[in-house]
Amino acid sequence: MTSTGVRAPELLRRRRWQWRIFAITWVAYAAFYFTRQAFSVAKVGILDDPAVNTTLTKQVLGDLDAVYLAAYAVGQFVWGSVADRFGPRVVVCGGLLMSAVAATSMGLLPAVVLFLPLMVVQGLSQSTGWAALCKNVSAFFAVEQRGRVLGLWSTNYAFGGLVAGPFAGWAAYTAWSDWRVAFLAGASVVLVVVVLFLLFQRDHPSRAGLPGHDEEPAAQERPSLREAMLTGVRDRMVLTLGLAYFLLKPARYAILLWGPVLVTERIPHTSKFEAVVIPVAFGVAGLLAPIAIGYVSDTWFGARRVPPCVLSLAALVAALALFIPLTASGSVVLMVVVLALIGFTAYAADAMISCVSAVDFGTSSRAGAAAGFVNGCGSVGAILGGLLPGYLGGTALFLGFAGAALLSCLILLPRWNQRPAA
Repeated sequence: MTSTGVRAPELLRRRRWQWRIFAITWVAYAAFYFTRQAFSVAKVGILDDPAVNTTLTKQVLGDLDAVYLAAYAVGQFVWGSVADRFGPRVVVCGGLLMSAVAATSMGLLPAVVLFLPLMVVQGLSQSTGWAALCKNVSAFFAVEQRGRVLGLWSTNYAFGGLVAGPFAGWAAYTAWSDWRVAFLAGASVVLVVVVLFLLFQRDHPSRAGLPGHDEEPAAQERPSLREAMLTGVRDRMVLTLGLAYFLLKPARYAILLWGPVLVTERIPHTSKFEAVVIPVAFGVAGLLAPIAIGYVSDTWFGARRVPPCVLSLAALVAALALFIPLTASGSVVLMVVVLALIGFTAYAADAMISCVSAVDFGTSSRAGAAAGFVNGCGSVGAILGGLLPGYLGGTALFLGFAGAALLSCLILLPRWNQRPAA
């Protein structure tokens, strides 16, 4: 027996399941980025391909990003509630499969006019992942662990963005010299992960023969879709998180979706592959940020989630405002440093708002709906991140992002001492 009264073999079995679920849900969300980043990588080749660049102009690519992100936003509001009702397994497996089919179609179908409906399908598919998987992993860990655990877990999307772009860039421009291969390479990775997810994932500790930190509600006790979707409207803290995330998301998605193009504009002498690789600095810093902010939140601030968010956002404002002056020389080193600083501060605040805070301030039965609402609001803001770089110049773009991040910081500041209810 341990000091807590739990037999050692049972404790060992629980820990094994915790890290098994942690690992497979982490891999599943990272996998979404292999199809999500394919279009960002393909843009460099599309704009240089005379067969399609008269139709797929820079403005049209921005419009397609906006369509994708609009579908993504709609899906975020819906799929978290569906996961509360039917479980993460069904939602995530369906989303991964739809994403792979859409990406494969974009790589194989000759008619670029089909990109519009396929981007809608891709947006709806991508939105199945976050809220459902946040709910899934949080069911296996107690509240007092979640800052560190979900902070570490939130490295999945930074890692996905970090490796998916270079992988697709290598496949498209080094191995095959065809931008369409970016879509096919991403789809192949996602299909492998679907099989792994089906083998290793469980929705709740009770499905693995373990007692949960809270009991899995019976089907008749689960909130209806309407009740779950109203979670954000009825809970003022969840609503505040949603508004703050709406203002934060445009900057991250602009770099995520337009990073190679932004690098090419600031450093014109770079090659296509170099333009894809340089924004990796943004992702590397983003990989470290959720771990750091999760630890700080649990240990320095006693599980208060707002203070580290506010501090991260304040630093992000400065980094965004300085992006254009610091990259004016065309120095690759300065570009890497500034992208890393933006990545660290943006991903830190992002992980804390969209995952740890959303799950903590939601309830056990509505964790998916709360995370879905917050991420839905963020995804509406992300539409601007995908759309605006196609229309605005660098100075106006980054000062606008800095102003939005400042508003996000000010909205959260009055909540400095607020703690989760459970």
